[in-house]
Amino acid sequence: MRITVLDPDKERGEAACAALRAVGHRCTLAAHPGAVPAVGSGEEPDLLILDDAAGKPAVLVGGLRRTYPALPILLASSRTAEDEIVAALATGVGDYLLKPARQGDIVARVQILLKRTYPEQHADRLLRFGRYAFETGAGCITHDEKSIEVTQKEFDLALLFFRNLGRPLSRTYIREMIWPGESELPSRTLDTHVSRVRSKLGLRPESGYRLAPVYSFGYQLEQLRA
Repeated sequence: MRITVLDPDKERGEAACAALRAVGHRCTLAAHPGAVPAVGSGEEPDLLILDDAAGKPAVLVGGLRRTYPALPILLASSRTAEDEIVAALATGVGDYLLKPARQGDIVARVQILLKRTYPEQHADRLLRFGRYAFETGAGCITHDEKSIEVTQKEFDLALLFFRNLGRPLSRTYIREMIWPGESELPSRTLDTHVSRVRSKLGLRPESGYRLAPVYSFGYQLEQLRA
């Protein structure tokens, strides 16, 4: 999804964008309301993160609503008084979080607000493979109910292997499924992603799975025991 972070603090805004890009979103930084991509530009946001350092939320949201009447807005606020938070929500803000916010909290709140605003596009399907569970709508993986932090590409790659458990997958097939249209993808990019998936999910013999290279062909995920 396309997300715009409206924040005059470039360093803070770029950190939020980096976290959102890591889970598959397209993110742009706007230092002021006039820099928010215009409707019809092809880059107009599906969701806006508004930092209250950019100005008074009620005023900013009022102006944005004239251009984006249904745009979901996540407010990042330093205001802790309950009446101020209620006032912000009354302006049309969909959700809020208090600063300083951890990047993981920002990503989680964005995912929740997107799912609430665009339910058809974010319908969750829970797929289970033994002790691993994949939540397709949120792009989340858990092992024994413990969350594993992965990027969207790592999620897609891990799910591809589990859906083809015991089947050798060629490098070409993997590239076409995970990086469609990128015929010139460097070989090391694929290998690096496979290595990260193996490490983050613990896909080694001691866990009952083995994600291993198939010589001159590709990779295969094997289940070693029930």
